[in-house]
Amino acid sequence: MPDWLTPVVRAVETVRPHQLSRFLPPENGAGRQSAVLVLFGEGERGPELLLMERASSLRSHAGQPSFPGGALDPEDGDPRVEGPLRAALREAEEETGLDPDGVQLFGMLPSLFIPVSDFVVTPVLGWWRAPSPVGVVDPAETARVFTVPVADLTDPANRATTVHPSGHRGAAFLVESALVWGFTAGIIDRLLHYAGWERPWDRDRQVPLDWGS
Repeated sequence: MPDWLTPVVRAVETVRPHQLSRFLPPENGAGRQSAVLVLFGEGERGPELLLMERASSLRSHAGQPSFPGGALDPEDGDPRVEGPLRAALREAEEETGLDPDGVQLFGMLPSLFIPVSDFVVTPVLGWWRAPSPVGVVDPAETARVFTVPVADLTDPANRATTVHPSGHRGAAFLVESALVWGFTAGIIDRLLHYAGWERPWDRDRQVPLDWGS
């Protein structure tokens, strides 16, 4: 893996659940097990992340930019061991056409909880060592697939805070004509912070969730 990924690898190995989110999996084991693929590649402008925009017709998180991913299937295996790894790659292939053979997985973040959809999500991190063509596979699930340079994610001009109707405040990124917010933005925000890539930005700047619509 490239040297620039070293701070991310170190962060994955040391970060604790409460450092990522206040929404942690229920102690009673409730919630639907799922995984997302946080895939780092190297593009024309340096390090970048693979994202997709969910179809507006979906029941959960419709129209929202996100990492590729979804619920674990029984054949993925143990949710506490190999299950999230297999699910993240399988879902990424199904949603974006990604070739899993070109991905080197290098770690998992602690599982977190998304109360609105009852998902227990394990972020799986990977290095896109052999990039393959990606795009919309099923328009009923995915509206578009795109990459975002890390340089744009760390640019203070592209950072803001969103306030959910519930009152919850969270990080947001205005990149690639999209507002990245919610769980996805929270993971990106914490990775930038613990990898030492974060730049000072105006946390008082707020954008509405319907930005750009």
